[in-house]
Amino acid sequence: MRYHPFAHGGLKIVSVALALLLWMMVSSQRALVERGVRIPLELQNLPENLEMLELPQESVDVRVRGTADVLGRIAPGDLVASVDLSSAQPGRRLFHLSPERVKVPFNVEVAQVTPSSVAIRFEPSATRIVPVNPSIEGEPAPGFMVGQVTAQPPVVEVVGPESMLRGVSEAITEPIWVGSARSDVRSSVVLGVADEGVRIKTARTAVVLVAIDPAPAEKQLSNVPVRARNMRNGLSAKISPPAVKVRVRGTQDAIEKIRDSSIVAYVDLEGIFEGDYGLPVRLEPTAGVGVDQLDPAIVNIHVE
Repeated sequence: MRYHPFAHGGLKIVSVALALLLWMMVSSQRALVERGVRIPLELQNLPENLEMLELPQESVDVRVRGTADVLGRIAPGDLVASVDLSSAQPGRRLFHLSPERVKVPFNVEVAQVTPSSVAIRFEPSATRIVPVNPSIEGEPAPGFMVGQVTAQPPVVEVVGPESMLRGVSEAITEPIWVGSARSDVRSSVVLGVADEGVRIKTARTAVVLVAIDPAPAEKQLSNVPVRARNMRNGLSAKISPPAVKVRVRGTQDAIEKIRDSSIVAYVDLEGIFEGDYGLPVRLEPTAGVGVDQLDPAIVNIHVE
């Protein structure tokens, strides 16, 4: 059979066109393109005896070069710029950001880094021992007061630049709530330092014990009348004894203002019909004082 070079000419032309188009697509993917991205800046190898002041920005701008396909696959974290601080000395120092200090994926080239350098000021690191000062919030129950407050550890070591440590006098805790407390409050709380630029070296929590003590002043009230409440219409009640003794405790100022009439004592007759009963005496809260003793706590009631 004779060979005809022009046989199936249309099919051959289409095949050549497809091959040319495929070659152009592959070539376009292999063509180098350039793109600008913002990447994080890492600070590495800080000497233990130095502290950083006037920190540089947290990110830098870079222009990277590679094929469109490779650059399109770059994910966050693939590019990171770093500064080696191992040669740092006290004072204000300048560190260059060369393309070689940027970590990039394979087949990606760094064309430019902006800024090309960063300035950081260093100061010798120092330590200082300061007391732990717990923060207390709230007021104990009437008749009680906050007593001795202790923390474990009682002191902590604070670390930071020499100039900043001069103004640090204490470590603080998150607030301990003692509102309405009638007994000691014990809590494990987070430790910290209010001053910026310094930190607690090791301890991160403290155990704080807040003693809740009876208030120092007390007073005996011998004739506090007992009233009847919620009695049904048409009924009457006889209370025996008609008055009770109450011992109150509080601050000196509050106790001096207390009289027998300042304390409201009552029995609740809700749901009570005719008859004889023994009912507990109740007291309304009184601002600034607490009841330390009530005598008698139960009174006799004759309802008719």
